[in-house]
Amino acid sequence: MEPFERASFFSPQAGRLIEAPRHAHARFGIGDVVRHRHFDFRGVVFDIDPVFANTEEWYEAIPQEIRPEREQPYYHLLAENGENSYVAYVSQQNLVGDADGGPVEHPAVADLFEGFAGGRYRLRNGMTH
Repeated sequence: MEPFERASFFSPQAGRLIEAPRHAHARFGIGDVVRHRHFDFRGVVFDIDPVFANTEEWYEAIPQEIRPEREQPYYHLLAENGENSYVAYVSQQNLVGDADGGPVEHPAVADLFEGFAGGRYRLRNGMTH
């Protein structure tokens, strides 16, 4: 018997079913502003996968010495650095809260969120899963 109940979900990014624990603990929520621990970018969380749910090619492209574990939450971010705005996919172990850093200047923020207060965004009505 496995110690944790498992469930499956379809990942459009990976193009396949992903098996994950039925209950996972995400440190951050949708609308939270976060910063990468090692790289110079920050963003707002707009989706969360309970475990790694991207392609094998994406995972294998990460240098092995810094490759994160698969069995942890992964966050989809509307990200920004000093030069660009983009979408990032980051493991929980590589994120820290950045509530004091102010709003994120990503052009898609207004499409998903409204209002920024207390270091987090409020999801627009009708934008839930």
